[in-house]
Amino acid sequence: MSSTGKSVSEEEISCPQCFNIYTLPVVLGCGHNICKLCLHNFWEWKKCRECPVCGSESSTRMPPINLDLKLAADQFQNRRAMAQESCPLHNEKLKVFCNNDEVPICLVCQISKDHKVHKCCPVEEAAQQKKGEFSATLETLRKKVRTMSKTKHQWEETKTYIKTQGQQIQKVIKEEFLLLHQFLKDEEDKRLRLLKQEEEIKIQVMSTKIKHIEEEINDLNSAISKIDMVLRAKDLPFLQEYKQTKQSIRGNIQDPETLRDILLNSAKHLGILKFEVCKKLLATVKYASVVLDPNTAHSNLKLSQELTRVQYNNKLVLPDNPERCTSRMCVLGATGFTSGKHSWTVDVGHGKEWYIGVARESIKRKSTAFLSPEEGYWVIGKCSNESLWAQTSPRTRISMKQVPARITVQLDYERGKVFFINAADSAVIHTFKEKFTERLFPYFSVGLCEDWKNSSPLTVCPVILKVVAD
Repeated sequence: MSSTGKSVSEEEISCPQCFNIYTLPVVLGCGHNICKLCLHNFWEWKKCRECPVCGSESSTRMPPINLDLKLAADQFQNRRAMAQESCPLHNEKLKVFCNNDEVPICLVCQISKDHKVHKCCPVEEAAQQKKGEFSATLETLRKKVRTMSKTKHQWEETKTYIKTQGQQIQKVIKEEFLLLHQFLKDEEDKRLRLLKQEEEIKIQVMSTKIKHIEEEINDLNSAISKIDMVLRAKDLPFLQEYKQTKQSIRGNIQDPETLRDILLNSAKHLGILKFEVCKKLLATVKYASVVLDPNTAHSNLKLSQELTRVQYNNKLVLPDNPERCTSRMCVLGATGFTSGKHSWTVDVGHGKEWYIGVARESIKRKSTAFLSPEEGYWVIGKCSNESLWAQTSPRTRISMKQVPARITVQLDYERGKVFFINAADSAVIHTFKEKFTERLFPYFSVGLCEDWKNSSPLTVCPVILKVVAD
């Protein structure tokens, strides 16, 4: 391509691969031109040396640079750059920047009616200022990328944990239903065994009775035969045997025995069968009015499989989801309350430090907060000095000879009261009064323990249930 005395179009000097102006064009054996970097990348991707345009095989070495095409592309870029630096209206250098319209203009434009009242400054000054703005924006965007990358990583960990959590829950569900299946199988076997026992006993009784009545029938048939023989005798021999025959017949004839309660006791085996099994099953089941929410538990807490006991433990790898409490060794109940009356009893064990009560949903879960009603906590607790305290502002010492082993928490949402009651004698230990405005959750907190294997748990006591037939 000649570069003298002839202008070229942008299409003629554009790479067919990247569609931009050629940077370092090379010419292939087939005559097609392409940027050197584009050709290298194409060959790396294709794993063979062929023309990106027509597919013709090329030589094994890198094609030569098309100097004429490179010169034409460079001249085109220079002309474009010069055109971009000149005002399209006045063909003057763009030396001023209009802050109102945010475009570079020439000196003639600055004194024209379109820009005369606008705030303007030199291009160099404007460029420095705007680059400063972009630098700040760039740092903000980079910070956002770092934050989003960190969040992405956390989400990936959460995704992995959800899968692990699902497997753990599935395992527990299967174990629980295996126990239920085993219970029902054992109950079925027991009831079938009792039925079989009764059946065998009553069949044995009937077999004995049938054998006895068969013997009686044989005796009667013998008597009948004897009478037939006597009746066929002549008068005098008949009368001579009469008295003895009469006595033998009278002594052998008896009515068959009436058998009562000999049938299987269907009412015993089938009557309200499901109800009786459910009642027996319920005797083996523990029910707690409050269960703990593992998704709110601190990573140093371990919950029991049925989610009714919590104790200090070695650190677990858990996602830092928004619901999780990380500032305190605590866990919330799974169900929150916005109305009604609710109560649960907690076995506080022998721990040196613990707190129980209720907390509102909006408590600070990631940063430190005081255990007080102002911060959304209505709790009492035991400190290491064996004292029992109500976490008021300031906290109030509860005078007791001995800390109760079991404490009942009663919430009356409408009346705005939280009662703490000694489960042993129903004596009220402390009462909070408040006007509740948001959802409240049961709150459980354990203290630190040097030897986590010997830590004392907090346990929600089971409630006694009864099955009642209507």
